[in-house]
Amino acid sequence: NRPAHNSCLDGLLALLAISDCFLAFLGTMVKIILASCLVLSVVNVLNCVDRGNFKTCDQSSFCKRNRALQEGNSPFEIIPGTIKYEYGTVSCDLLNTQTQVSFKLTIDTLEKDTARVRVTELSPIRPRYFVHDSLVKTPAQKRLKKETSEDGTFKVSFGNNVIVGTYKPLRIDFYDSEVLVLSFNSRGLMNFEHYRTKQEAPEPAAEETGEEKKEETPKETVKDEEGMWEENFKEHHDSKPNGPSSVGMDVSFLGFEHVYGIPEHADSFALKETTGGDPYRLYNLDVFEYELDNPMALYGSIPFMVAHSARRSVGLFWNNAAETWIDIKSSKSVLSSLISLFKTADVPQVDTHWMSESGIMDVFVLMGPKPSDVLTQYATLTGTATMPPVFGISYHQCRWNYNDQEDVKQVDAGFDEHDIPCDVIWLDIEHTDSKKYMTWDSSKFPNPTEMIDNVASKGRKMVTIIDPHIKRDSGYHIHTQATERQFYVKKKEASDYEGWCWPGSSSWIDFFNPEAQKWWASNLQVGNYQGSTLNLFTWNDMNEPSVFNGPEVTMHKDAIHYGNWEHRDVHNLYGMLQHKSSFNGHLQRSDNKERPFILSRAFFAGTQRYGAVWTGDNKAEWSHLKASIPMLLSMNIAGLPFVGADVGGFFGNPDVELLVRWYQAAAFTPFYRGHAHLETKRREPWLFGPENTKLIRSAIRRRYLLLPYFYNLMRETHETGLPVMRPLWFEYPEDTKTFAMDDQFLLGDSLLVKPVTSSGTTDVLVYFPGGESQVWYDFDTYKKHAGGITDNIPTPMDKIPSFIRGGRMLPIKQRVRRASSLMSNDPYTLIFALDNNSAASGSLYVDDGHSNDYKHGKYLAIDFRMTATQINKVDKHSNYDSKSWIEKIIVLGMKTKPSSATLIYTDNVQQLSFTYENEVLVIKKPVSTIVGNFVITFS
Repeated sequence: NRPAHNSCLDGLLALLAISDCFLAFLGTMVKIILASCLVLSVVNVLNCVDRGNFKTCDQSSFCKRNRALQEGNSPFEIIPGTIKYEYGTVSCDLLNTQTQVSFKLTIDTLEKDTARVRVTELSPIRPRYFVHDSLVKTPAQKRLKKETSEDGTFKVSFGNNVIVGTYKPLRIDFYDSEVLVLSFNSRGLMNFEHYRTKQEAPEPAAEETGEEKKEETPKETVKDEEGMWEENFKEHHDSKPNGPSSVGMDVSFLGFEHVYGIPEHADSFALKETTGGDPYRLYNLDVFEYELDNPMALYGSIPFMVAHSARRSVGLFWNNAAETWIDIKSSKSVLSSLISLFKTADVPQVDTHWMSESGIMDVFVLMGPKPSDVLTQYATLTGTATMPPVFGISYHQCRWNYNDQEDVKQVDAGFDEHDIPCDVIWLDIEHTDSKKYMTWDSSKFPNPTEMIDNVASKGRKMVTIIDPHIKRDSGYHIHTQATERQFYVKKKEASDYEGWCWPGSSSWIDFFNPEAQKWWASNLQVGNYQGSTLNLFTWNDMNEPSVFNGPEVTMHKDAIHYGNWEHRDVHNLYGMLQHKSSFNGHLQRSDNKERPFILSRAFFAGTQRYGAVWTGDNKAEWSHLKASIPMLLSMNIAGLPFVGADVGGFFGNPDVELLVRWYQAAAFTPFYRGHAHLETKRREPWLFGPENTKLIRSAIRRRYLLLPYFYNLMRETHETGLPVMRPLWFEYPEDTKTFAMDDQFLLGDSLLVKPVTSSGTTDVLVYFPGGESQVWYDFDTYKKHAGGITDNIPTPMDKIPSFIRGGRMLPIKQRVRRASSLMSNDPYTLIFALDNNSAASGSLYVDDGHSNDYKHGKYLAIDFRMTATQINKVDKHSNYDSKSWIEKIIVLGMKTKPSSATLIYTDNVQQLSFTYENEVLVIKKPVSTIVGNFVITFS
């Protein structure tokens, strides 16, 4: 997570130090190169992102070719007589009339109102890569019904959904009942570059012999263009031994004005039109100090898009791990339904164009119709988020780097001294022996086990960084084993791929090899990772993969992975497979008893199954704080909920106001970590004076107060796939005012948050969704705010604008301790925020917070429901002996003071004492346990 030029300097300075003899040999050459590196360093520091290091669409030849296609009649046609219908599949052959190459089209109708469209070559000269690691299992089919069709079309239905295929030119339309919502190839931009043999240059014309010359049939009907068989970018050469292989498809969303998703981009939540610039790019890259408000690729890629309107939501998952570009533009539609094909209508439409460098066309259509349906459908395909340990959603303290064991000891003690909760202390690359991962610097960390145990004695954990690049050092056991077992990615010539990263000369583990995955997992076992314990967890960084001397600071596309796949085929999957391997290693080291915690920088569809991610190397600027909200919303709406941004910004030194506001905003995001660059000033929370320490302490304590609610949300997303951070339209889908809103969000369905993201802000405008029937309560003051209006909310430095939704129950813990593990048996406070009908409901999930026993049914799942006259507690599942109890019930919006409150618990009836003021009822110590059903009645 640092600039690549540092490695250039480090390496050359090391060379300079080797010997005078070596210096004499290199002479002036080294001095010139060193000077160039120094200049490059200065340029990079001043200009942040050097865009010249990263491709535009015009510099990516397949993107340029696909984008140059003209709208109109497509050359792809269904071959008559090839249509076949099976249980949940309709298939046929396609013909590209320009190339005379045939393809196979398969449409599967799946459970949960989902369909799958696949196109691949009918008879390829070599296999094409298709992604399977993204899917949690083979999707279950749903029986389709063959409908009567007119000539030149086929029509099938499943549930309320209808699919209509047009033969010539090919077009595939998806209808929700009679309403057309999504269309493939309606603009004729479908493209599939079949594998072929490279044509040799024509021989010089023969001399006239008097004989009639016989003309030859050309081998190909497609003209080769620049970049099809080899491509250069800066000093890097891509050999492209298999030639052109891109796939592309236009997909139109009819009846929609807004689309969301396809993270990761530092851009607005509602995706922008790209007609005036580059398309959005999905290609995992190490882009330090990234710029905002542009479609450049960043560290992760999820090719999943959601379209939303006031009437419905639909989703599209483009299951391809190669470099991908997506164009977006808005237009109007004249086709709106099956029964009005010839009627014009002023229907908004978002046109998208998906282009990938290789692989097959494998696309899932998720028919919704509600936003929650789309996310549940997507989770059925790619899985839900893993259930984290409670410490994972607590506060984490990180820096590149804490200097040594004594430094760690002092930081750990600092949190106790200043009464600030903290659960995890992190170590970056400097803790290792010469950047050899799973080792320790013996002078700085002579007894790591003792250090980890000391931190654990406070109830805390530690994390060390473990990157996928391995130092090429014959004395390093990881390198020796990887070399002997052939676990490295290969060059196209079959030797081990070598590049430059933090350790210097490095090679990269080939996580596409199942045996390499198992071996990697085995190295994380406590007995193999010397100095580790079960209280040490893992951070996978630089796994895009980042290669300092590679094209675009990543791996060459013609590198070879296990199975003889080129890196171009699988690039966006690489980081996820390291994440998966580390996750499995942590499971195995505890014999599957303890939940892993693994953080990864790179990600793909399915990453949610293995842990957390963050937004990478951001900057200590207000603009980056503001941008973190839409970035995290985009990840959540793309099925990746356990996410966060480095508090305070990784690069640079935040002013105190920015730091405080960032701590406040991030307290409401799923992953909560303070992190900073090696060259920044130290910024532990107590270093900015007593008043600012108090403000930061209050923000972090707010997070710990809300841990029961966060834990409920992580359980909910683990079970259903619903996001943790939600755009307002997710809960209020018909409220058009929310569709382009990304400066406030919902945490689950119960808490509205409007972070302060600008300097000098003394008040913010908060929009309260839901119309007149909805009511909101200020979390701090319990003041009411009506739905459907915008209110001005004062924001002194100690104010975090957050509001409880009327009609919801919020579980919290008011006894905040130095670490979450020490709060496990503490009592709960339940806040019932009544709606206008004097009702509220909510849930509470409880388990031990760290083990996998919940998978075996050892947990509590409790429902609470309140009306004007009573509170009901019902245990949906009760198989965990919790020592917690309910120490307080707070009821907001209770319009009249009750004369009495009576607890009915088992055979006991008890009168409860309470206070009442300004429509707030407080019952103290109502129940001495959270196990068992009870009723509290009011009269």
